[in-house]
Amino acid sequence: MTKDLTDISNYTAKKAIADKLAERAEKGDVIGAGSGSTSLIALYALAQRDRDENLGLRFIPTSIEIQWACREAGVQTTSLDQEKPIWCFDGADEVDPNGNLIKGRGGAMYREKLVMHASRERFILVDNSKFVLQLGEKFAVPVECSPQMRHIVEGDLKKLNALDMTVREGTGKDGPVITESGYIILDVHFKQITADHEMKISSIPGILDSGLFWGYDPNILTV
Repeated sequence: MTKDLTDISNYTAKKAIADKLAERAEKGDVIGAGSGSTSLIALYALAQRDRDENLGLRFIPTSIEIQWACREAGVQTTSLDQEKPIWCFDGADEVDPNGNLIKGRGGAMYREKLVMHASRERFILVDNSKFVLQLGEKFAVPVECSPQMRHIVEGDLKKLNALDMTVREGTGKDGPVITESGYIILDVHFKQITADHEMKISSIPGILDSGLFWGYDPNILTV
């Protein structure tokens, strides 16, 4: 565990909230590990406790990136087909007053949602910039879409009052971002996001899932 995280922005505040989260780990916990800079710091704080106190923690990573981070941190990993997480932690792009979320700027919302749904208790680590009065104020809703169904899916999304949508392009490669499931991401702005949007979006053939996390009632920990 030699990785230097101190160059992460607002490190001191993020480390404080990460240490607070790490305190709740108990011997033998299976923990869902999410993404984002604060989550990464939390992973290393948990790894330190695991090593110092021989807690036997096991982590279920929500992306290849986090799987690699678990390996660098020296912690044991497992998977949903082997074990059920007792609790999980993750970041978010937007949080409304009721704890509903937009996630997925990192493109891993499908596995993040599987882990969050499977966990008994959820923790979301954010700074004050992530709080909004209504979802969609700052960010589009990421929608993970089958490439061959793109144009059909776009028509169906317009029926749900989508104002505009764009295919997310890669920054280190030409062409669209391809998710770990082989899908593309449509970033969709809606006129208004309501409680039934998550279900209606995910029921469209050709869509794997969206970055709407509605009704999960997470514990919000603020940097």
